[in-house]
Amino acid sequence: MPGNMMFFHPKVPKITIKKLDLLSQKNKYPKMSAVEINKDTWLKWFESMLLMRKFEEKTGQLYGQQKIRGFCHLYIGQEAVVAGAISAMKKGDSMITTYRDHAHALALGVSADSIMAEMYGKATGCSKGKGGSMHMFSKEHNFYGGHAIVGGQIPLGAGVAFAEKYKGTDNVNICYMGDGAVRQGALNETFNMAMLWKLPVVFVCENNGYAMGTSVQRTTNMTDIYKIGLGFDMPCAPVDGMDPVAVHNAMDEAIQRARKGEGPTFLEMRTYRYRGHSMSDPAKYRTKEELEDYKAKDPVELARETILREKYADQAWIEEVEAKVKATVDQAVKFAEESPWPDASELYKDVYVTENYPYVID
Repeated sequence: MPGNMMFFHPKVPKITIKKLDLLSQKNKYPKMSAVEINKDTWLKWFESMLLMRKFEEKTGQLYGQQKIRGFCHLYIGQEAVVAGAISAMKKGDSMITTYRDHAHALALGVSADSIMAEMYGKATGCSKGKGGSMHMFSKEHNFYGGHAIVGGQIPLGAGVAFAEKYKGTDNVNICYMGDGAVRQGALNETFNMAMLWKLPVVFVCENNGYAMGTSVQRTTNMTDIYKIGLGFDMPCAPVDGMDPVAVHNAMDEAIQRARKGEGPTFLEMRTYRYRGHSMSDPAKYRTKEELEDYKAKDPVELARETILREKYADQAWIEEVEAKVKATVDQAVKFAEESPWPDASELYKDVYVTENYPYVID
């Protein structure tokens, strides 16, 4: 290497993320984004996150009863990452995610009935019973999965964004991935093209600390995952993924940039899952103390406490929402139980766009 070699350090654009101390701030939250956080926002966050939580808890019970088969990954603890994103999105925006996908579908408006039926493998499921827990889709709600191949959705999310830019819309795709998926080579290829073409996509790493059962510290020397974006001149930042306000503000800023044609952003949402990687994971690789530390930051309880403290609603309203959510989940189970199984002929459908493709059926 020549002795006079110089290293070039480019100026990397960064998004500004302000930190809010939710537990000490007494006054109304300042308007830090184009989409205001107000009383209605908090009420929606609480109901949405509570539905995610109770739906997943019921899913875990049903899996134990062998009503739901195959692989199943619960979202308990990570609800703020989705709730805070939804409040910053508009109609027309889309999501694509990993196999831990139930909460994303619920938040986008896919009915609890069709999601539960899908996990049962019933014909009334959102993917006609063909996808199960890990492969949920809803074209109507701009939800493009549900992908079991680790990192497989990353280039697809950029592809959805490319389609929106090609069609001349101002719609943005939110592309989720786990902390393990960022080690896939497809991420580097996708980030490069997304920046080159200024695609309207927000890449979100849901860093819950463990890629399956392997901690981030054991897989990388650079534990600040968001810094991967620096190598592509991509705006990037860490975000408190247990706090819906922090998620909302970061997502709103990133979405607005994408909507203006300024390209992608990479956000590392630092969150935590209270259950194992999947239903077959006892999670013995972490301590009880670590788990309890994160439960003290529970996003559902944070929303409940904020609503009561700020007098956005009273305890009677909280109980009304809890009863409503319970009824929704109970109805979803009833719907799934009573729904029919797919007919055997469905095996030959939804394989090719062309109906009656000659090489599928003898």
